[in-house]
Amino acid sequence: MKPIEVIIETPKGSTEKYSFEPVKNLFKLKKILPAGMVFPYDFGFIPGTKGEDGDPLDVLVLSEYRSFPGCLVECRIIGAILAEQSEEDGMIRNDRFVAVSTLSNIYKHYASIENFPKKTLEQLELFFTTYNKSEGKKFKINKIVKANAAYKMLRRNMDSI
Repeated sequence: MKPIEVIIETPKGSTEKYSFEPVKNLFKLKKILPAGMVFPYDFGFIPGTKGEDGDPLDVLVLSEYRSFPGCLVECRIIGAILAEQSEEDGMIRNDRFVAVSTLSNIYKHYASIENFPKKTLEQLELFFTTYNKSEGKKFKINKIVKANAAYKMLRRNMDSI
């Protein structure tokens, strides 16, 4: 599978959530997380894509380093968390792709999310559920898909990969 480019919005370990403002071409401080809560990995988006929520597709980037908002990271897709979250209009699809930085030494052996420790996946689910709950939203995981299926989903959404 061909690597993809990801733009980081919120770095690993951050207690703040940033979001890209395309009109201004800047990153905006969107919210402060509840006390004790941090992003477990770099969180960003895949340029040139669009999810059901109208934003580019979300991606969690696994690596041992912490990047910064606006950092361009080359990654391999290893899976996706197919999920729904509540919005004003009801539940909408808001998947989270999971990728590994091509520069990572620690995570490079993960070829697919199925190789990921079950406990780590449970913690990611808890993070996204708690994060959404702090905004008064619900987050429901419908399915975890492996690398090949996630990559095919992404390819259908993006002509350039």
